[in-house]
Amino acid sequence: MPQYPNRQFLDFEQPIKDLYEQIEQTKKLAEKNQKIDYSATVIQLESSIVDKRREITENLTPWQRVQLSRHPDRPYMLKYIDKMMTNFVELHGDRNFADDKAMVGGFAELDGQTVMVIGQQKGNNTKMRQLRNFGMAKPEGYRKALRLMKLAEKFNKPIITFIDTPGAYPGLEGEERGQGEAIARNIFEMIRLKVPVICIIIGEGASGGALGIGVGDKVLMMENTWYTVISPEGCSSILWRSVDKKEIAAEQLKLTSIDMKGFGLVDEIVPEPIGGAHWDYAEAAELLKQTIIANLTEIKGKDPETRINDRIEKYGQMGFWDETATATANSETAE
Repeated sequence: MPQYPNRQFLDFEQPIKDLYEQIEQTKKLAEKNQKIDYSATVIQLESSIVDKRREITENLTPWQRVQLSRHPDRPYMLKYIDKMMTNFVELHGDRNFADDKAMVGGFAELDGQTVMVIGQQKGNNTKMRQLRNFGMAKPEGYRKALRLMKLAEKFNKPIITFIDTPGAYPGLEGEERGQGEAIARNIFEMIRLKVPVICIIIGEGASGGALGIGVGDKVLMMENTWYTVISPEGCSSILWRSVDKKEIAAEQLKLTSIDMKGFGLVDEIVPEPIGGAHWDYAEAAELLKQTIIANLTEIKGKDPETRINDRIEKYGQMGFWDETATATANSETAE
């Protein structure tokens, strides 16, 4: 985990930064005046940092959770694989056009069992973000993902997907190569896969970019992530012709993990370390690992046909609506 001063702080994390600065000043005083023991002061300040992290986390607004999901220090897919899996072998290409670096996949071992892991990778510096296209996959990325899913099905291996994208790539070349078809094909095929499928939102879960690898027996959502049809900035731009209303949009979109669990769109919320996953990579990975193992054990107990039928029924029941008397009367008249 990055340590101060290399750590980056969001605006609402400023009180934590102030405490770190006090620690740095105290350590400098200790170096200048070695006759005085400042260790108790440092320990007290470190304890205050933990308390402040807890206090901030307990009072987050939806927009602040969106900010946490994008935190520059937040672990991405490859970091989770490194922390909780072994023997990862990355597989490349869609066997048709290209290898999309925004979509990563391959076999790995989780708790002694082989699984297929697939997900978006954003990159942790400017150069890697450009290489990974900021986690926005093109059609070849989704076709690569489907190829790897079918490979996992062939060898009867569970599939685990990591969702972290601001959306599928919206550029002209993506549309030319069939972005919509690629995502729709993945949704169609994923619901019929015979092997267990677990999907995890580890950061941003936006629109079809997330749905393209987001259909599974279990959909998990980490505590400080978001999942909805459009980003708060995009929603604000459409409704108010300005991004200035993004905080209101985040509230109205009901995009947090608590909202999604309440709507029945995700099955379980995975807790994060105090203050967010960016504070402790190892703890975040361990919490996620144990949740995945528990859900995988449950899903593997079903036979393939039951698993597929349960998946179809699950997605068929999503959403809610009201049928008015007028609509019912019109329906009867048409008959």
